[in-house]
Amino acid sequence: MYILGVESTAHTFGVGIVDHKGNVVANDKDSYTSPDVGMIPDQVAEHHKTVAQTILKQAFTQAKLSWKDISLIAYSAGPGLDPALWTGYHIVKAWSQEHKKPIVGVNHCCAHLSIGKVYNKLKDPIYLYVSGVNTQIIIQESGKYHVLGETLDIGLGNMLDKFGRIAGLGFPAGPKIEQLSKQGKFIELPYIVKGMDVSFSGILTKIQQLYEQKKATTQDLCHSVQEICFAMCTEVVERGMANTNKKELLLVGGVGANQRFCEMLSVMCKERGAKFYKVPLDLAGDQGAMIAWEGYLRRKTHGDEEVKPHWRADEV
Repeated sequence: MYILGVESTAHTFGVGIVDHKGNVVANDKDSYTSPDVGMIPDQVAEHHKTVAQTILKQAFTQAKLSWKDISLIAYSAGPGLDPALWTGYHIVKAWSQEHKKPIVGVNHCCAHLSIGKVYNKLKDPIYLYVSGVNTQIIIQESGKYHVLGETLDIGLGNMLDKFGRIAGLGFPAGPKIEQLSKQGKFIELPYIVKGMDVSFSGILTKIQQLYEQKKATTQDLCHSVQEICFAMCTEVVERGMANTNKKELLLVGGVGANQRFCEMLSVMCKERGAKFYKVPLDLAGDQGAMIAWEGYLRRKTHGDEEVKPHWRADEV
């Protein structure tokens, strides 16, 4: 059994194919980028329309499969940008009708969690999910996800991208911030942790002020914002591990590709006698393979969900 997954929640349009054991046989994507601004929803939607057929063809070529081999089409129903979600949904509906394949709409956040779990063969991890919009500490009990803590304002990825636009680093800014951080030194920034929750908006305001007033270099700001924000996330997820007695930590989401972040979490887990897990780079960001696998898991409980732009993992 092969499942085709379509990701279209934000700047990435991806098509992935997995089998019923979670093995990824294809995972192709193309991402909208902008040198000067962030995501413009209508332009993102147009990007997805433009690349859809090409990405689909590349996925089938990589997997050495065709439509006759596909049993189910899964798509990301939310959360995400309205125009991007609807574009992906209409593309999937057209493919479904043309090739007579059932569809299942799945939660994008849950897809990040499930692909990380099957890839690492984990039993009962605590999840640290850090992406553009989301920064959450999550556990699963009796088949339901529960959010133990999260950002009180903006996601860490979005905060880094907003700073990237201010500093002229383009979009997405995360990889450039990671590289520049290696040339910087630490300066004091706000550190905002409230129990199991974190806040990033005050940090963004401070680094914008320092940048615009030329009181710190871009390299120093990149270094310091990473150190502060990653330390905040490490603190709250360690508290979650202590409260739940979890011995497996899984980092998922696009920000999880940052090597310094992984280093901090790995050290913390080692000190606690726990194990740290992540996913490879091709499964860290948004992509279709995770949607395909989540579709397989939800094939008996989900169906045509249309789109749900504000769908939380703990609402599934």
